[in-house]
Amino acid sequence: MEEKKLDPYQLIGFVLIALIMTWMLMRQQKQNLNNQDKVKSESENLNKTEKQLLSQNSKQTNNESVGFEDLVYSSEKEEEFYQLENNLIKIVISNKGGEITKVNLKNFDNYLKEPLDLVHNNQTTDFVFKLKDGRQINTSKLTFQINKNKSKKGQLVMRAFFSQDRWIEFQYSLLSDSYLLDYSITSSNFQGFIDASGPNTLEWSLKSFRNSKSVEYENRYTELTYGYENDKVNELSITGTDEEKVDEIQWISYKQHFFNSILIPDKKINNVFLKSENLVQSEDKKEKYTKFYSSVIPLKNNGDFDFKFKWYFGPSQYSTLSNYNIGIEKSVNYGWGIFGWINKYIFIPLFNFISSFMPFGISIIIMTIIVRLAMSPVTYRSYVSQVKMKILRPEIEEINKKFSKDAVKRQQETMSLYSRAGANPMSGCLPALVQLPVFYALFSFFPVAFALRQKSFLWADDLSSYDSILDLPFNIPFYGDHISLFPILASVAIFIYTMMTMGQQQPPPQPGMPNMKFIMYLMPLMMLFFFNNYSSGLSLYYFVSNLLTIFLMVVIKNFVVNESKILLQIEENKKKPRKVSGFSARLQKAMEQAEKQKRLNSKR
Repeated sequence: MEEKKLDPYQLIGFVLIALIMTWMLMRQQKQNLNNQDKVKSESENLNKTEKQLLSQNSKQTNNESVGFEDLVYSSEKEEEFYQLENNLIKIVISNKGGEITKVNLKNFDNYLKEPLDLVHNNQTTDFVFKLKDGRQINTSKLTFQINKNKSKKGQLVMRAFFSQDRWIEFQYSLLSDSYLLDYSITSSNFQGFIDASGPNTLEWSLKSFRNSKSVEYENRYTELTYGYENDKVNELSITGTDEEKVDEIQWISYKQHFFNSILIPDKKINNVFLKSENLVQSEDKKEKYTKFYSSVIPLKNNGDFDFKFKWYFGPSQYSTLSNYNIGIEKSVNYGWGIFGWINKYIFIPLFNFISSFMPFGISIIIMTIIVRLAMSPVTYRSYVSQVKMKILRPEIEEINKKFSKDAVKRQQETMSLYSRAGANPMSGCLPALVQLPVFYALFSFFPVAFALRQKSFLWADDLSSYDSILDLPFNIPFYGDHISLFPILASVAIFIYTMMTMGQQQPPPQPGMPNMKFIMYLMPLMMLFFFNNYSSGLSLYYFVSNLLTIFLMVVIKNFVVNESKILLQIEENKKKPRKVSGFSARLQKAMEQAEKQKRLNSKR
């Protein structure tokens, strides 16, 4: 290979660059070892240094990142911290990168009774842009200076200088009695200095802290949600790693079960990259983080920067979020469709009203009583249907024996008996269908009910978490490493209710049909496993709800419904001529045709 010769100017240039880099490296090592004060650059050398670096840029690649070490015209200082504070929140901001390093919610503790920090060196915010010559600037590597003339109580203004009259400015403003932080990015004399056509991005990432004693349960409700288009809401998966590119973003929420970090731009933004990664591998008491969130937000400029945002750091409480009237209350998932509607307009106002003058455990019991009384007409109809099926059971068993080999005839005779007696086997399913929206709405309500957090009742020290009465030295798959009492009580109540209703509610089993008794008896066991790690408030509700249902069934059976009268009514109905409905006629005809086809196929 032929050796290339350097001309004297190139040689001098390389020597100077080597000397400068060696000096910077030795200086940086000395800073790390001895923690000495950095020497400030003289203001008269700022422009000279800037020109020198720009002239050497032809020897750098276009993708080279320019940070604090390269931008020597940025003020050199030791790291300093500045604080914004009101009666709700304390925010600490570093001059290094102008980033938020700590967010403390004053009125809350975590499960270890320690001060609750949403941010404590677990968040990064980096504004990235390119200069006209192609070099990349990361504000996270710049050192900012406080503008004392513009900074005041509740407001912090900081600038990173590129020259005496060229700077980028971050402004933070915190109002009293508010969890909202105003955040803006502006610049001065950047026209012709930056690449106006290139992408400018705000990159925001956060490792979500664990704040509850059950990290697995907390992680189910820790998710990245976002508002987009016209107040639509979506979320990334809570398991594994999920990422999306979304247009018309209105807000981005890094939710931590009961707490939230939300970024709200002043206008919709397109082509936003969102990512969520699950960090929980097991129900380990030493787990510190639950999720890793990141967003890359493109920002357009016209030469100078002028971007405005709001940051919400606070409780994920529907009433608190809705007070700001910017739609961020939709980050709290109370269920989709009618289920969310029931929670927002019925259960939340009802529970807030009751708990305003009653302890929270008692409030759950009172709300349960109100719900069960409201559903009592449905319970009554369900019991009447069960009595009718119990009375008809002997006749149905005779039909099953008589037509055991003819499924079509057996079904026809059974339907005829129901029709003549004025009974409907499906009426027993109606109460369950009516109660399903209520059941699911409450299933969505209790796990995210912020008011229950760290509220005790009886042996449960936190109604938003499980109520362990015994911690096990081992983990049972699908159950956990503890025993919760409220799920046991709820499962026992469900089992008793099942025993009371199974005998009269279910018709005799049809040949080839699954054993419904086994399925019904399996449900209490499934509930026991399922609710062991769930909110004890939810288990308390189901326990009291099933006790009340049993009580109502006993009252209806002994004081409201007369089985003898129902029997007489059935006998009277049998004597009356019954007109077959069009649907029943078509159903019967279809069954006959199916049976004929089956016989033809068997002959072949």
